[in-house]
Amino acid sequence: MSDVLATLVADAERQTARRRREQPESVLSHLAATAPPPRDFAAALGEPGLAVIAEMKPRSPSKGPLTDDYRPAALARAYNSGGASAISVLTHEEGFGGTPEHLAVARAESEIPVLRKDFIVDEYQVLEARALGADALLLIVAALSPQRLAELLAYTRELGMEALVEVHDADETDIAMAADARVIGVNHRNLRDFTIDRTLSAQLRGRVGRERLMVGESGIRGAQDARELAQAGVDAILVGELLMRSANPGATVKELTG
Repeated sequence: MSDVLATLVADAERQTARRRREQPESVLSHLAATAPPPRDFAAALGEPGLAVIAEMKPRSPSKGPLTDDYRPAALARAYNSGGASAISVLTHEEGFGGTPEHLAVARAESEIPVLRKDFIVDEYQVLEARALGADALLLIVAALSPQRLAELLAYTRELGMEALVEVHDADETDIAMAADARVIGVNHRNLRDFTIDRTLSAQLRGRVGRERLMVGESGIRGAQDARELAQAGVDAILVGELLMRSANPGATVKELTG
């Protein structure tokens, strides 16, 4: 695990411990049981054409603020009307400026699946995601042992959600597949030096196989990058910074899907 990822995971563990004191599992279990039924994340990404997972992210640890007008409700509506297949919501506070409540807002203001993007290492976070209305969540192979990955993935599905399982190389891809990941996200960003390699999705496409969905993540600068990734065989792209900096994020989503 890189130093950057280790720091973010440690912070997520602290945040989770605090929230567990404020809201015990018994309360979350009731909220999860009464939450709206999950929307089918994998089915949404598997539709014909290149799917876009549009991300809500007010800040980035490496880039700082990405917008000075972060309005989760309006952004979710724009993504929905622009043709996004799903919405990814950063719920991590430190460095990203997200909160779990942003996810609940996005779910209420859209008709498409909503993914919780955080550094998930504990069942409490999975249960909390469902209680907030999440349809899917992110699991990062580099942040988990193979056993913990399999356990958290199984619990995610037990609650009716799906996981986007993130990998950075061939070895992590093999671990994801061994855990029965159905949606594999290839992060083009090297977490050690923050360099981007958009060819990584193409390199791993054959390894993943067509029976699983592949999502290209990070470093997508516009429609040309989207087309190249589609030609490489990815089923979906996850786009954050480009949309957060756009004056018209709904129109930008349309450009990416067109």
